[in-house]
Amino acid sequence: MDEEYDAIVLGTGLKECILSGMLSVSGKKVLHIDRNKYYGGESASITPLEELFSRFGAPAPDETYGRGRDWNADLIPKFLMANGSLVKLLIHTGVTRYLEFKSVEGSYVYKGGKISKVPVDQKEALASDLMGMFEKRRFRNFLIYVQDVREDDPKSWKDMDPNILTMQQVYDKFGLDKNTQDFTGHALALYRNDDYLNDKALTTIRRIKLYSDSLARYGKSPYLYPMYGLGELPQGFARLSAIYGGTYMLDKPIDEIVVENGHVVGVKSGEEIARCKQVYCDPSYIPSRVNKTAQVVRCICLMDHPVPNTRDALSTQIIIPQKQVGRKSDIYVSLVSYTHQVAAKGWFIAMVSTTVETDNPEAEIKPGLELLGPIRQKFVSVSDFFQPTDDGVSSQIFISKSFDATTHFETTCDDVLDIFRRGTGEDFDFSKVKHDLGEEEP
Repeated sequence: MDEEYDAIVLGTGLKECILSGMLSVSGKKVLHIDRNKYYGGESASITPLEELFSRFGAPAPDETYGRGRDWNADLIPKFLMANGSLVKLLIHTGVTRYLEFKSVEGSYVYKGGKISKVPVDQKEALASDLMGMFEKRRFRNFLIYVQDVREDDPKSWKDMDPNILTMQQVYDKFGLDKNTQDFTGHALALYRNDDYLNDKALTTIRRIKLYSDSLARYGKSPYLYPMYGLGELPQGFARLSAIYGGTYMLDKPIDEIVVENGHVVGVKSGEEIARCKQVYCDPSYIPSRVNKTAQVVRCICLMDHPVPNTRDALSTQIIIPQKQVGRKSDIYVSLVSYTHQVAAKGWFIAMVSTTVETDNPEAEIKPGLELLGPIRQKFVSVSDFFQPTDDGVSSQIFISKSFDATTHFETTCDDVLDIFRRGTGEDFDFSKVKHDLGEEEP
């Protein structure tokens, strides 16, 4: 450890592994250290099943669960948007050569106590049971407008400039009711609250286009999930970093992040100090430089059947918009199964999560749990959500945010790309990657 590095990355959570890969690809000399013996940090995949039970203090699983080693349970499962930032990163950086993905079979939204498929094109809009006949026509016209918008062609805006109008004004122009606005904003554009209504419409239009473009790639839903769970992702980026000269050390204690004159100069482990110009890490490595801003409740549910009313989908995402259940935060439900090699044959793993708003977090996820049908075993956890107290530019210590309650990766990618921008002063340049795989299917 007596060399000097451009960057030291602490922790092998997914965000840190992605950053390590991006920094290495960009020509930086990177040392990557984790105090744990395993990859993944708080977003690790747990195998065998017995370890998951013991982690939550439950008695060992009986033989009905099949072989323990057939299970790979993600502590924080998230789906990838097929055309989203993370898949683009995976493709452009070549990480797809280490991974195999499967499309998620259904995308649903909750309204009035039941779930319905999220409509994303004119045909689905007209068939949807989320709206009455006249509202369907209005929504269809809105979708046509969104699909026709070209940012560089004012004629395509149809006298509704998305750079000037707010999203609320665009909804109003089409006469869309509050329910339609609700599922559009939360299940298509994937906003977590309604603040976006007062922002410029262009951002939301981009997000709806991302959803429908992602859907167009594989047909059943816009989401993908890696075979064998998310634990493969950090290792894929770790291999990428190693190809570009990155050095990895697992099971290495971190005793101190050394700062001189307000600027990081190295990382100390025992008697050794590795010197560096920058440090990238998760919040657990520098508690003094992060604030707890929220809590997230998550419930892992093991089931021997798919979610009712999803046409027996073997994988699905359901979003419960906040207003439907009188909350400030959406509730997210995800389901994966043995078809992703994360459970024994015939078994399913669901996750219900939301941002905590009361002193009874488990009661807050009840609307999501009620959609699942009989649950064989559940594991509830409440974790703190931390974010850095500053942007890290003066100290050159760049800290990621904790994982939020969403069951998709878009907010994770936003954080990673933002940290990279702060740390390097520039956006990640995909063209620097030597083995660009083009638009290879993940």
